[in-house]
Amino acid sequence: MKLIVGLGNPDDKYKNTFHNLGFMCVDKLAQMLDVGFDKSKCRALIAQTNIKGEKIILAKPQTYMNLSGESVQELTSFFKISPKDLIVVYDDYDIYIGECRIRESGSAGTHNGMRNIVERLGLTNFPRVRIGFKPRTELQIPLINYVLSGISIEDKPIFDSILENGAKALYDFANGKDIQYIMQRYNKKG
Repeated sequence: MKLIVGLGNPDDKYKNTFHNLGFMCVDKLAQMLDVGFDKSKCRALIAQTNIKGEKIILAKPQTYMNLSGESVQELTSFFKISPKDLIVVYDDYDIYIGECRIRESGSAGTHNGMRNIVERLGLTNFPRVRIGFKPRTELQIPLINYVLSGISIEDKPIFDSILENGAKALYDFANGKDIQYIMQRYNKKG
């Protein structure tokens, strides 16, 4: 069994913001797998399918970003998911717009949602897909405002492309591809 978690915030006002890039990426994966988020479990919207006889669960925690770990901890416990079978996708200000970085493990960096997941699970040895949104010019507004701002029309094609890349990486993960292979194939600089 595999658990694929996209991070974001549940309210409609956050729908097209940078902080919801994780939700957007698992939504693209759900389209690829032809499944819908039609169930609620462990404070998350979930979609389920089977690939080659293995159950695949896609989840979008509804706890708001900073408490994502509460839902992820409940999901991993309920479904008995091992760290190697969990992957989390999220927005990352530490990397530039148009970049996608997949890692086998690592710290939470500056991301509060990931920090909460690491705290709640008590481990860092699970794969993650980081979708960059740091602008190449200096920010003119506070970071908290930027994180919750909408993706511009000009930047939409860049994000469509990088989210597609991230969704393909998640698809390969769901299909049992090795994380090293996924990293080599989908890590992308902008």
